[in-house]
Amino acid sequence: MKTQALAVAAIALMMGLGGDAMVAQYYGPPPMQYAQGPAWDQAPPEFRAAQERGFHDGIEGAKKDFENHRQPNVMNRDEYRNPHFISPPDREDYRMGFRRGYEVAVRHMYGPRDYR
Repeated sequence: MKTQALAVAAIALMMGLGGDAMVAQYYGPPPMQYAQGPAWDQAPPEFRAAQERGFHDGIEGAKKDFENHRQPNVMNRDEYRNPHFISPPDREDYRMGFRRGYEVAVRHMYGPRDYR
């Protein structure tokens, strides 16, 4: 009787471990958590206002892509391609900050790869 209980427990344990392996096989590894330190989502201090806003908007755009299971691509974000809410002289600064924030967030959530 004890042998059967141990066998059942061993099989249950193996099935549980195998399930995790199957999930990883189909969905890949879990996203990295805090891989870049606790302040990964802070804009660099040298950024000007438009760059800082773009950085934070880029992080939010990457989060939306991740949550909606879309491939990470900054060019798919309308707010990057057409930042009509930013004055024309500041648009390039905004895009630079957006691209940087998007890349930082993508590396944080998806792991290190080239996402351009």
